[in-house]
Amino acid sequence: SSCFVTGMKRCCCRAAPLLALFGIARGRPVGSMRGGGGTSFLSNMCRLRGGQHGAAAGETQIFETVVSSEVTRVATSPFEGQKPGTSGLRKKTSVFLQPGYLENFIQSLFDSLPDGELRGATLVVSGDGRYGNAAAVQIICKMAAAHGVARVWVGRDGLLSTPAASCVIREREGGVACGGVILSASHNPGGPDADFGIKYNVRNGGPALESLTEEVYERSTQIREYAIVAGLPDVDLSLEGRHVFVDEKGGAPHFEVEVIDPTEDYVALMASLFDFDALRSLLRRPDMSLVFDGMHGVAGPYARAIFGALGVADEALLNCIPSEDFGGGHPDPNLTYAAALAKLMGLTGQPAGGEPPVLGAAADGDADRNMIVGRRFFVTPSDSLAVIAAHAHALPWLARQGGLRALARSMPTSGAVDRVAEELGLPLFETPTGWKYFGNLMDSHLLGGADLSPLLCGEESFGTGSSHIREKDGLWAVLCWASILAHHNVDTPEGQLVGVEEVVTQHWRRFGRNFYTRYDYENVDAAAAEEIVERLRAMGSSFRGAGYGPSEPQLLQDGFALATIDEFSYRDPVDSSTTSQQGVRLLFADGSRIVLRLSGTGSVGATVRIYIERYQPPGDEYALLANATDALRPLVDLALHLSQVRELTGREAPTVIT
Repeated sequence: SSCFVTGMKRCCCRAAPLLALFGIARGRPVGSMRGGGGTSFLSNMCRLRGGQHGAAAGETQIFETVVSSEVTRVATSPFEGQKPGTSGLRKKTSVFLQPGYLENFIQSLFDSLPDGELRGATLVVSGDGRYGNAAAVQIICKMAAAHGVARVWVGRDGLLSTPAASCVIREREGGVACGGVILSASHNPGGPDADFGIKYNVRNGGPALESLTEEVYERSTQIREYAIVAGLPDVDLSLEGRHVFVDEKGGAPHFEVEVIDPTEDYVALMASLFDFDALRSLLRRPDMSLVFDGMHGVAGPYARAIFGALGVADEALLNCIPSEDFGGGHPDPNLTYAAALAKLMGLTGQPAGGEPPVLGAAADGDADRNMIVGRRFFVTPSDSLAVIAAHAHALPWLARQGGLRALARSMPTSGAVDRVAEELGLPLFETPTGWKYFGNLMDSHLLGGADLSPLLCGEESFGTGSSHIREKDGLWAVLCWASILAHHNVDTPEGQLVGVEEVVTQHWRRFGRNFYTRYDYENVDAAAAEEIVERLRAMGSSFRGAGYGPSEPQLLQDGFALATIDEFSYRDPVDSSTTSQQGVRLLFADGSRIVLRLSGTGSVGATVRIYIERYQPPGDEYALLANATDALRPLVDLALHLSQVRELTGREAPTVIT
């Protein structure tokens, strides 16, 4: 038998004892699942794959199954806490494995969509391949059928990266899909004891706005039943083709699941954006080398398709086979969790085997985040965004569209890109954390506002993207950096290649340098995290009550003059919605910043994030090239003192330092 989740020729589902408690046996043939009540996410976890085989090569396979379209309504009751965060609903896998938990959330989602939106529609359903992904796909397909969806597109083996899902929604068949259900907890670990997640992307390919997610949550607190076509058999997700369901042989289909090549649409889009011939020329140089770490996530198949076509050897594409538990690791592309890549690039000592590669990169579990590193040189995500913006003229699709029209960053992201916007004369938008805010800006012209596309945007949490889709895009960012290197090395003699460090250093000399770091304290007790925020709010009240402000800053240790303490709020210039309490900001007279916010992307507890930034203007070479840790140490000490994070959490050190 094969594990339904992985397709491996053994049952690796560690939920087997839990399954036995519910009387669910492993190894039941797919064809025997007929009739009865609802089929839970849990009961799908270890079922055999089935289906028909044997279509001629080159033809679209069609698999017709005669099965009733009868809808079963299953009584249920609300689960506590089905409130989506910044990027959907994320919980421990064991929470999603509760019978009815996934079904409740999907029913609440479908009920929250506009009337008639799903009737006769095409819906995208796929995920990053983490534990439980394929089982959840099957359940959602059956529920989609019950709600009148005509067709579901699923990536082969249930896989689509988050950027590719956005691409499929927007591009496939001219953008006919009404939206997509994306199964991912992004950069969080996967496995039976780790995390699972789900979010909805709307017709433009971007994440649902708060108005929709709030309605989903409200409905989840009142749900009494969910609808499912329980008799629909599971689809063999390994078989590309049309899986058509009819009430009688030769009859009109009442539902269809089309299993598609997960890389096709995305690779075609990348080929239209970048000059692949120029990239091949760069990568053929004897003095050029690239290494990519897929971190055992869904980025792997896309990296192999794209970089393989560009001539990158297989041995340079590391950890590029997706794994349900991401190889037992944490698929977050930073210097802590991508430590093997950091070592290979010479960031933590001289690697074995000679000089490190020229360009290194990694992507997270669902391939929307990226890390860029050069030979012995780390590029902060904030600098990466700024450098890409300053090189817009070197990116073919932007040049074809007349260049950038706007830039945007999340509030915690450093002001490096602000200086590029100022020099280029472009509008700069500062938004809350969450890609949905960028999506609104990209589609401003559709709502009667200014046309801001092409728009380039990014977040300090290793997310970079543009208006080519409505999600951040890890592989796109890597291709941007390869294109920048190609631009700088068109006429460079062999042996004198301009590398990543040289590109960034040139940027600092032109725009100045924003020294920047982020301290993450993960899985902190939620009450302790809130106490930290409340402490800073109280500090702000006292600050203002004492008459301090921009015209009369408060002098603190090491000569820092505190000019403002506030909480960031945002009024969307497109739809006029307001988002408040997005992080406490301490702004200093010299332009330095300390920002503290609680992250909404974890599955348990809270993640406390402290962002620390100091600007160094151009002109002083020694100061520009200073060690970032040394340059920021006084401001870091001040941040730890003011927040009392060590005292209130009991943590002597952060989980991750970026």
